[in-house]
Amino acid sequence: MDWAAMSRAERDAAYNNTMAVKNSADLNAAREAASVAFRRAHPEHLDLRYGPRERNTWDLFPAADPDAPCIVFIHGGYWQRNAKDQFANLIGGPYARGWAAALPGYTLAPDASLTEIVAEIDAALDWLAAHGPEHGIKGKVVLSGWSAGGHLTAACLDHPCVSAGLAISGIFELGPIRDTYLNERLQLTDLEVVRLSPMRLPMVNKPLAIAYGTAELAALVDHSGQLHARRAAAHLPGALIPVAGADHFTIVHELRDADGILTRQLMTLV
Repeated sequence: MDWAAMSRAERDAAYNNTMAVKNSADLNAAREAASVAFRRAHPEHLDLRYGPRERNTWDLFPAADPDAPCIVFIHGGYWQRNAKDQFANLIGGPYARGWAAALPGYTLAPDASLTEIVAEIDAALDWLAAHGPEHGIKGKVVLSGWSAGGHLTAACLDHPCVSAGLAISGIFELGPIRDTYLNERLQLTDLEVVRLSPMRLPMVNKPLAIAYGTAELAALVDHSGQLHARRAAAHLPGALIPVAGADHFTIVHELRDADGILTRQLMTLV
């Protein structure tokens, strides 16, 4: 894409997943309904507070074995929409395979800057390291997330309690975001673009699998390929996973399902 020559409308469209996937509202509604049912079936460790702000809470789903690996899944919504409660069913694949799972909430923009959001995820991981065993979670942590959660996965991979990551359909370079509708609430600063873009950060020597759908917007496909290429050039571990035919909203089915591509990839990260 010739970004400099594009109109504002074209730039907005380059990152507008809802507009690109015509049945996204139906897909979201189905995911949210399934997540309500999943939380209702596993109510024992919900909304556990890790910080002072309203959304600073965890949903934990311990496995039968306290030492089982744990997937920490960070929800998406371009850092300004959605909540952890709406994504609980997406950990169904690893949970069915005996893993523990945990979903952190975080404050949304514009009530929090992206700097503050990243700090909240780090604080949530601090809490999980300290208090997870009280709730039956003592195993290795694999950090994962979708869309904005994919960005937060890459940005927080260096946390000491994280052993590996799975970033799904993430945004890894923030510079272009400032030229789109997304920045109306984010209000990214020059410093944030430099300090919070995973493409510009020192590469972390931990496994990071990077997944995208082949039917996604070109900008998001490029983000995944470019981050993987940079990590590969540094000889760092982690596969690039193109999910054939998947769009921005159906790719997560591969984590929801026990035999999904992303569920199976997750198993290889511990």
